[in-house]
Amino acid sequence: MTTVSSRSLWKGAISFGLVHIPVALHAATVEGSLNFDWLDKRTMDPVGYRRINKKTGKEIDKENIVKGIEYENGKYVVLSQEEIAAAYPKTTQTIEIETFVSATDIPFTYLERPYYIVPINKGGKVYALLREALLNTRRIGVARVVIQTKQHLAALVPSGPALVLNLLRWADEIRSPENLSFPSEGTGEAGITEKELKMAEQLVTDMSGKWQPEQFQDSFKDEIMKLVNQKVETGDIQSVVQPEEGESPRGAQILDLTELLQRSLKSRETEGGQKRTSDKSPSKPRPGSATDAGSGSHDGSHKRRA
Repeated sequence: MTTVSSRSLWKGAISFGLVHIPVALHAATVEGSLNFDWLDKRTMDPVGYRRINKKTGKEIDKENIVKGIEYENGKYVVLSQEEIAAAYPKTTQTIEIETFVSATDIPFTYLERPYYIVPINKGGKVYALLREALLNTRRIGVARVVIQTKQHLAALVPSGPALVLNLLRWADEIRSPENLSFPSEGTGEAGITEKELKMAEQLVTDMSGKWQPEQFQDSFKDEIMKLVNQKVETGDIQSVVQPEEGESPRGAQILDLTELLQRSLKSRETEGGQKRTSDKSPSKPRPGSATDAGSGSHDGSHKRRA
């Protein structure tokens, strides 16, 4: 198993109610596929992508390139850099929890990429408090977070001693299976006999065991790396200089936990009373207020992860 890098990818805070937990994100996975980089065989310089006009085959200067969205086949709407920049979500360095849902609500098709959340700046106690509260209520947090100007939907999930932030796909990114053909649900509707089902269940039982991921290996990767190691041993290697990446911004500060929890609960009680007594349009929740932790509904369901 690959060790998690000590370099954080993002620093900010988890926010629920009035409580902020300063944290840092660390990648929980490593890219398993092999990347064959392009190199100039004469100089061993990295080869990048060129800006090529697909019709003329000629290279295009950067200042002559604009960005467009195809709204119909062959028809585009061109957007300026100013228009695109104005649409970017505001970077808040906050994992803003909007609601809590059952740990089994979100289907696995929504899961995209996990990150370990690590407490920083003396945030360990309130970090542990959130983790234990989620475990005891069997819920996970649904949050928004902006990473490198891109807004993500995410699930905050307890996993052993850690909290894991698993980026989620948006609902419109999930394809509906309604046009696909599946057997009817249930044994009778699918034409399955009781004998067939019992034999299948017995086979599943016989093949069952504990989850041990180290037993499963990528054979193609192993073979390629074997060739790479052979070339290293014979000295058949080349030097290529790659650019380095920088650190992410600073984290947030933590305030008194008990006071913030009391204020968060009191704020929600006050808002609830206003909603019940108001004859006008419903009052909007104050920024930073958390949704009822007992709520089990969400427009996407989530599967358990980490």
